[in-house]
Amino acid sequence: MKDTKQKITDAAIAIFNEDFSAPLETVAEKAEVTRRTLHRYFKDRNDLLAACHHTMQESCRSSIGAVYATYTEPLERFEHMLYAAIDCGVKFSFFHKLHNNEHHNHSAGNKNCSDYDRTFNKFKSTIEDLQNKGLITGGLTTEWIEMLCAGIVTAAINAEKAGNVARINIKKFAWYSLSKGILA
Repeated sequence: MKDTKQKITDAAIAIFNEDFSAPLETVAEKAEVTRRTLHRYFKDRNDLLAACHHTMQESCRSSIGAVYATYTEPLERFEHMLYAAIDCGVKFSFFHKLHNNEHHNHSAGNKNCSDYDRTFNKFKSTIEDLQNKGLITGGLTTEWIEMLCAGIVTAAINAEKAGNVARINIKKFAWYSLSKGILA
């Protein structure tokens, strides 16, 4: 039962990351279940989105939190946070997209938003550490670097999906691109 629910949730994350307005029928097809089965687990689109949000939050929080706790040197930590975000994959990309789109009213009073902030504040504080140490090119804002990082994660996901970049090189290329773009 849990496997089917997770399969549907993972399919929804992949589909909604590409097309947020995609019909639930498309999610059911990707999950290889009937629409009726989808509705056995989720009463409606909002219920499914809530499950997606929870899955993405837990996955990203766990990955990024583990890196933050393991690496104390900011540059090494930032590199491994990028790798964790790539490992988190579509979940990271969609999670970031949800909280940074023009229709989202981000509020610290909203539990989902405060959970998002707790996770991504680890990124922000690491970027700020790098800025304070003069390791980041002057004039680049934290927000710009976060968006650049999200774009590179998306590029890594797309490269893996397309299969036109050797999987072993994806993280190396992603770090090279990000580090050359921001480091002083």
